[in-house]
Amino acid sequence: MKLANVFPFLDWLSIYKKSWLKGDISAGLTVGVMLIPQGIAYAMIAGLPPIYGLYTAMIPQVAYAIFGTSRQLAVGPSAMDSLIVASGIGAIATVGSEHFIALAILLALLIGLIQLAFGLFRLGFIVNFLSKPVISGFTSAAALIIGFNQIKHLFGVDISRNHQLQYLVFDAIEQLKNINYPTFFIGITSILIIVLLKRYFKKIPAALVVVILGVLVVKIFNLHQYGVKIVGNIPKGLPNFNIQQFNLATIHELGPLALTLALIAFMEAISVAKAIESKHMNYKVKANKELIALGLGNIVGSLFQSYPSTGGFGRTAVNNQSGANTPFAAIISAIVVALTLLFLTPLFYYLPKAVLGAIIMVAVFSLLDFKVPYQLWKYTKRDLIILNVTLLVTATIGIKEGIITGVLFSLIMLIYKSTKPHVAILGNVPNTYLYRNIKRFDNLIVLKDVLIIRFDAQLHFANTTYFKDTIYSEARKKGKKLKIIVIDGESLNNLDSSGVYALEEVLKYFKEKKIKLYFTGLKGPVRDTIYKSNIIKDIGQEYCFMSIQEAIDYYQEKTKTDNKKKYTHQRNV
Repeated sequence: MKLANVFPFLDWLSIYKKSWLKGDISAGLTVGVMLIPQGIAYAMIAGLPPIYGLYTAMIPQVAYAIFGTSRQLAVGPSAMDSLIVASGIGAIATVGSEHFIALAILLALLIGLIQLAFGLFRLGFIVNFLSKPVISGFTSAAALIIGFNQIKHLFGVDISRNHQLQYLVFDAIEQLKNINYPTFFIGITSILIIVLLKRYFKKIPAALVVVILGVLVVKIFNLHQYGVKIVGNIPKGLPNFNIQQFNLATIHELGPLALTLALIAFMEAISVAKAIESKHMNYKVKANKELIALGLGNIVGSLFQSYPSTGGFGRTAVNNQSGANTPFAAIISAIVVALTLLFLTPLFYYLPKAVLGAIIMVAVFSLLDFKVPYQLWKYTKRDLIILNVTLLVTATIGIKEGIITGVLFSLIMLIYKSTKPHVAILGNVPNTYLYRNIKRFDNLIVLKDVLIIRFDAQLHFANTTYFKDTIYSEARKKGKKLKIIVIDGESLNNLDSSGVYALEEVLKYFKEKKIKLYFTGLKGPVRDTIYKSNIIKDIGQEYCFMSIQEAIDYYQEKTKTDNKKKYTHQRNV
């Protein structure tokens, strides 16, 4: 086994070029500076002291730099995952308490173990159960919940943390009369500055600018004495190595939350990594190795007091735009955060929470997905229903409930759709050997005594009844003139035992009516099943053809021969 298969960093380290160093250092410094206010802000979403956001911004990305296959993915805390942490653990422990903090760190360990196991056993495909409509609906709902939870920081009022949108909106309206105007001014100004800098001066770290300005304004004008809430003391120093104590009861409580968050975090990271990979031609992102890297990042992070982490879209985009060539940029970012922990945390004492609220609100606004619902409205109303149901349940009932509802709804829709797959009745395109759906093409040649049908799905237990009913119904439409039915197997890629029994019933049914079944274009796996089940004896080897035209030619030739024999017999008589 190659060492590079275990330690993917050896792939890029062995070919590292001197010309890459400038880009890596530039990107590392930029993302490192960006991570400081982000780490503090996202810890606030998670209900944790700011220091844990900085720990999470430093440790996991070092582990990912060693084991990850993406060269630009920036790992650390994320807004959506932080919300799920606060929502899930908040149901077990008081937000911000020592027990809450311990559970958040333990959650990172459990998530890491799940991701590591999924990666080792190549189970990355499980994330496919989180369909695009589910993710879009969930993400938009999460953005709204996160955004409305920041109103208390933006207005300087007391609104209880909540993960149900209707209560947040009601409480916000109730507290409008109690707005602290210095706080409100700081928050709104911060939002405007961030938006303007992001639009017109993209290279300037907008979040850091408002953090510095916020600290200076509060300190110079003593605004904390006028009700402006500040972050206060952030401990100095690097995180200590610590293994969280836990028992089976705790694991049982956190298990469902850990599994949910492990999948969502992986989905976030792999989608971002794949998007960035498409812009580079010198490496390949491997899903199962990404699971291992993210898992080890969370495991190692939990041992140094980090809460759950994943790859972030915004950070990764900045990392890529700033010239990152390899994960060495992530090492630089981690060093920036480490230096901040060692020497600079006292500078954030006067940081107003309104500034953090502004940073969060601007960040999560990009999570609101208006494009996907518009697209779904145009071409698939069924998926739009899934999106809206997920959004409403997540926003009004709960985070986990929303995800579970969305996944279950998607599976129900999938199962329903598989019970009634697309079926096409085919006709011949004049002067060709092509056969097309008579409902989609005009002027096709349709023989009165032939029914050509294509079943666009696997034939399995869930749709055999629909298969039989459709063939019987279409045969009745043809009436007594029908002589043969041609089943086009081009789209039939599998056949289970129920499908075999269904074919036997159909063969028996039409045999009694003296109607012959021809099969064309059967794929290898289907032919294997037909031969192994011995149903080929009922079908007849001579009635299996490579193409529809071959079957039609055989039928017409056989009809001519039979008619000629019949005519000769009548003359002799």
